[in-house]
Amino acid sequence: MTMAALGVGALGLAACSGPSSVNSQGSSTGASAIDFSGVKPASEITFWTNNPGGSGDVTSKICTDFKAKEGIAVRIVPAGSSYEEVAQKFQTALTGQDTPDVIIGSDVWWFRYYMQDAIIPLDDVLKAAKVDVTAYRKGLIDDYRYKDHLYALPFARSTPLFYYNKSHFKAAGLPDRAPRTWDEWRTWAGKLQNAKTGAQYAYQFPSVTDYAGWTLQNILWGYGGGWSKKDSFDITCDSDNSIQALTFVRDAVLTDKWAGVSSNESTDDMAAGACSATIGSTGSLVGVQKAVGNKFEVGVGFLPGGPVTTHSVCPTGGAGVAICSRSSKDKQLAAAKFIGFLTNAENTIDLSAATGYMPVCTTSDTSKLLKENPLIGQAIKQLDATRPQDYARVFVPGGDQEIAKAVASVIQQGGELKPTMSKLRATLEGIYTSQVKPHV
Repeated sequence: MTMAALGVGALGLAACSGPSSVNSQGSSTGASAIDFSGVKPASEITFWTNNPGGSGDVTSKICTDFKAKEGIAVRIVPAGSSYEEVAQKFQTALTGQDTPDVIIGSDVWWFRYYMQDAIIPLDDVLKAAKVDVTAYRKGLIDDYRYKDHLYALPFARSTPLFYYNKSHFKAAGLPDRAPRTWDEWRTWAGKLQNAKTGAQYAYQFPSVTDYAGWTLQNILWGYGGGWSKKDSFDITCDSDNSIQALTFVRDAVLTDKWAGVSSNESTDDMAAGACSATIGSTGSLVGVQKAVGNKFEVGVGFLPGGPVTTHSVCPTGGAGVAICSRSSKDKQLAAAKFIGFLTNAENTIDLSAATGYMPVCTTSDTSKLLKENPLIGQAIKQLDATRPQDYARVFVPGGDQEIAKAVASVIQQGGELKPTMSKLRATLEGIYTSQVKPHV
């Protein structure tokens, strides 16, 4: 497999079962060439999205501009408030006829769409639509490649960032920067707790029901562990290094008590002054800045490293856009033109300015963007220190939910760590063996 992975903004997933990974014929999915010669693009297509990061207005403007340029109308369908809700609606639609032409897909969903034969390989249709794929950041577009074919274009892309309250840091006598390691942060957390900043906790872990598998990968990698081995389905959530990392997390909450666990959005908690620092998506950046206003200055930095690994410990995140296999060729061609326009060098800058998601094209002029909001530059710089996500989270159907349940049982309910992670490993291995291995 030549896939990497994405990540995502903070959106709920607790009750979602998601699509089956098996296609309608129950056979292995394969890609074949699609001939678009002589095809004229349709005059109207539909786009199902959850408007990640509050991107509804900017996406609507891009669609208006696209119609003015190409004469193709795009009907935006708000298909849910999260990637999971969109996926559920798409799953239901696949049993009938009312499917979209363009579908948004996060890191944990696009591969399932692929295994269902629900989306098409884009190589031929992008060529027919004259979309230059070399303009995209290689590390982002390669996230959607499988068996030498491309299945989506990067759209709302992010990395997690370390967010902090500069006023609290100053009150605690801390440097104006993110900690370089989690060991350093443990020391800083104690100083913040003693500084009487008014915060309940020095640090707030993001809600464990909202992408614990994504936000905790950084800590596991720093300790030399992971949910699975790099670029492999070899599950390692109960390895010694992974247990050490999760012990750090558990002790921060239950023993040392310098950290809490958010019940909703940890970045909202920080904006409200309930904690001094947290990890959140870059797609939350603009929203955090608006929520904070003039109350304090927001600082951001790279994710901390660990005692084993200090570099390349940051996962990427966010979503891409794919084209539905049910659509007619004329709609697929129109859809290809649209997703190329939606994610081009100019429009990706507009999306970034409105939300905090990263520009996905190397040809984008980021000078104005960085001048208006320099903090976005930290996310762009951190791209050089990213690592593909663990397969156990993004390519095992339901893996993210299983990880979330296991983590919650340990750090919120006080469950035993090693037995819980060993049970999680068995569960993930079982899903892989029954749902993934026969189809890849």
